[in-house]
Amino acid sequence: MPETALLKVIIQNPDEIVWQGEAISVSSINSAGPFDILPQHAKFISILENQKISVRTQTQTLSFNFYTSVLSIENNVVTIFANL
Repeated sequence: MPETALLKVIIQNPDEIVWQGEAISVSSINSAGPFDILPQHAKFISILENQKISVRTQTQTLSFNFYTSVLSIENNVVTIFANL
């Protein structure tokens, strides 16, 4: 994996895009336990219920917490639909 490989992350609720940008990783906890998403991750979809979502960029780690959200990854694009 090239060092420059990054994820594109889009976090949105029904009204707006909450945050979008590039990230090194996305981490959270689902019903099966903790997980990390890195570049080149396989297709994945999960429901997250009141769990912190950590988005690690090249300069900082951002934290988000939504009552309910759906997270999916495909082709290095992580999409999080919050408060659905």
